[in-house]
Amino acid sequence: MKLQGNIVDIQNSRIYKGEITFQDGKILSIQEKEHNVNQYILPGFVDAHIHIESSMLVPSEFARLAVKHGTVATVSDPHEIANVLGVEGVEFMIENGKEVPFKFNFGAPSCVPATTFESAGAVINSEAIKTLLENSDIKYLAEMMNYPGVLFDDEEVMKKIAWAKHYNKPIDGHAPGLKGEDVTKYISAGISTDHECFTYDEALEKLEKGMKILIREGSAAKNFEALIDLLPEHFEKMMFCSDDKHPDDLLLHHINNLCARAVAKGIDVFKVLKAACINPVKHYNLDVGLLQEGDFADFIVVEDLIDFKTIQTYINGELVFNNETSLIKPVGFKNLNNFNCNKKEVSDFKFESTAKQIRVIEALEGQLVTNELMEEATIQEGNLVSNTEHDILKMTVVNRYQNQKPAIAFIKNFGLKEGAIASSVGHDSHNIIAVGVSDEAICEAVNLLIEHKGGICAVSNSEEKTVPLPVAGIMSDKDGETIGKQYAELDAMAKRLGSSLYAPYMTLSFMALLVIPSLKLSDKGLFNGSDFKFTPLEV
Repeated sequence: MKLQGNIVDIQNSRIYKGEITFQDGKILSIQEKEHNVNQYILPGFVDAHIHIESSMLVPSEFARLAVKHGTVATVSDPHEIANVLGVEGVEFMIENGKEVPFKFNFGAPSCVPATTFESAGAVINSEAIKTLLENSDIKYLAEMMNYPGVLFDDEEVMKKIAWAKHYNKPIDGHAPGLKGEDVTKYISAGISTDHECFTYDEALEKLEKGMKILIREGSAAKNFEALIDLLPEHFEKMMFCSDDKHPDDLLLHHINNLCARAVAKGIDVFKVLKAACINPVKHYNLDVGLLQEGDFADFIVVEDLIDFKTIQTYINGELVFNNETSLIKPVGFKNLNNFNCNKKEVSDFKFESTAKQIRVIEALEGQLVTNELMEEATIQEGNLVSNTEHDILKMTVVNRYQNQKPAIAFIKNFGLKEGAIASSVGHDSHNIIAVGVSDEAICEAVNLLIEHKGGICAVSNSEEKTVPLPVAGIMSDKDGETIGKQYAELDAMAKRLGSSLYAPYMTLSFMALLVIPSLKLSDKGLFNGSDFKFTPLEV
């Protein structure tokens, strides 16, 4: 096959009129040639760090949407499903991904469970990591969230890192806010990347100490504006990633949007595309073409180098997206799950107290980090309750793997004036997490998810809406367009209930992520991520 257009040679920083000849999945030749075709051909985009599960889609369905935006590959950490189902979950992701023409590159989840301070559905120890890393389908050791384990030379953590070095596979990092001697030691362990930087200075220090920094712009955590000014000088050591991308967002855009935003800021297009297309392939040693003769025929056709609107996407020479239509076909698969708790009573969510003050989690727009606030307690009949006037709402995490008493905390900035919202997508152990204005509403929302064995939902005084997630309790078995639409409707309902957050469900899902400071809630209790120990709700 032959394809004509303006060839974007990123590695040599030039654009020229040319023709690509490709056959049997490989590029045979790229020749300069005059023509009148006004389109641009460039390597496909790579999301350098994403949890496919966060899209609520299985890999094959994720691919159907991602190719619409010129994405040809992902560097994917399957630790969400691994926390539910262990190695079996990782194998499900790999095998489902192989069913479609898309280049998923999965890592070995390094932290399952993420901490010992929560209840997960599985454990992946260093021996299991060794077995995973032996597999050629596993490209790297996924994000080492247990940075205290690295700093204090935890034996299991160091064994996992040693196996990655043994198999010569990159080690991904996760070290929000780490600096000084601590980050120096973390990097010296062999950890090569970080996608958790939320300030310019933090990212600059890590870059200067040899780390590669990923600019993350997901559905909840948005660090593009804070970090993008580093790209012009450090483009050789930076990449773009989503980390977590909800289905309604994936319907609209992907890495192409970050390229457009960067170019709009006046950043050199070749530097932008180096981060979006080239650097992930080289860092992770991916089998992804870079638009060179002899490479895999992975490339995209876009209208211009301003908006990067995709016209066509090719993977291994196969046309997988053409003029608004994804050509990847849906595939069948067997649902796996791990959901073993009974429905709850309203009384389960009561918290008897006489406290004058309580610790409150402050959720921050566009951030995974939270603050710890001290607020006046609101007590009715001896029970701590939500205070909608001051936007201090009761939150719960309910163990979904066995019957346990729900953990209770309070949170600010969700803004609900009525009802409750809940999700069984609760990073990283994926217990049920809910927030609401009353114990009754919270109980109703939690029980909806127990009934469906996973999902996201909203309840009001007059209606209830649920998007079931029967695959591990975190992914749908439906197509991407359907789930994107259903999720958008649920998101709109949460906002009608009063939430002013851009992505209330995505933000909610991270309020149980203990490895991100400061205050979070696990199924075992309120947790201070700054000093890595439990802390009392009552002051």
